Amino acid sequence: MSDSAARDRDAARDRDAVEEKSAFAHPEVAPDRTAAYGDHPDQVVDFYAPRDGRTGVPLVVLLHGGAWRAPYDRRHVSPLAGFLARRGFAVASVEYRRGGAGAPAGEGNTAGRWPETFDDVAAAMDALPALVARELPEADPRRTVVTGHSAGGHLALWAAARHVLPAGSPWRLPEPPPLRGVVALAPVADLMTAAKLGICSGAVHELLGGEEGFAERRPHVDPAALLPTGIATVVVQGCTDVVVPQPVAEAFVAAAAAAGETVGLTLLDEVGHFPLIDPSADACAVVAAELEQLAW
Repeated sequence: MSDSAARDRDAARDRDAVEEKSAFAHPEVAPDRTAAYGDHPDQVVDFYAPRDGRTGVPLVVLLHGGAWRAPYDRRHVSPLAGFLARRGFAVASVEYRRGGAGAPAGEGNTAGRWPETFDDVAAAMDALPALVARELPEADPRRTVVTGHSAGGHLALWAAARHVLPAGSPWRLPEPPPLRGVVALAPVADLMTAAKLGICSGAVHELLGGEEGFAERRPHVDPAALLPTGIATVVVQGCTDVVVPQPVAEAFVAAAAAAGETVGLTLLDEVGHFPLIDPSADACAVVAAELEQLAW
């Protein structure tokens, strides 16, 4: 590696550390209501009503990231949920089972729980219409947009693609979910590319159970293999992201194009991984604008 490339790499890592610190510096925002969609403690949804008091507003379903690992839960995106509520959205922030705490003995802090992570996302999405009607009457479920950051971006794309899962999949839907669209934020959108890059210390292979599991399970959970969906999709990606680098998003967009589907790609210069969920960053306003464009 040249001296110039090494300096660029070090600068990017320094920038990432500053951006991560800023994103995690916000106090947790308590939800207005919380409801369970299952019996496990992680099978819950936090609901945030629009702060302007309006009704009939778009619903944003928010899936948090964190490499599918237990230390990161929905609380770290509560400032984003609060920000979106201030922008006039109704928000449903979904928790789901992850690798690590509460996992079976021997799994440690691996990425994800198979199949529980996907069981939970599917169950939450299926339960949301009834839960929203009861807990968040301000929302108009006909204007639902799903968003997620990083690993949550992967899950958001997957949730919108359940109708094109392989036949026999327990998560397959008979028809497309009733969504206005998906806004995926720095998503782990192409598992093959992400695995080759070794993102998040090998989280992709951990999620799918190693090399053998990767080959067997990837067709069921890789958004890049579940195309076209027919659902409007936008990827928002920071150009200096060193956590989930830009080539992952570009590979997904290319796979969509090869499948005959257009996916929007919004690239943000001088932006890394964490400003997309940081209410104090300009990138977060871009995220809100993308959600508004699909929802309204």
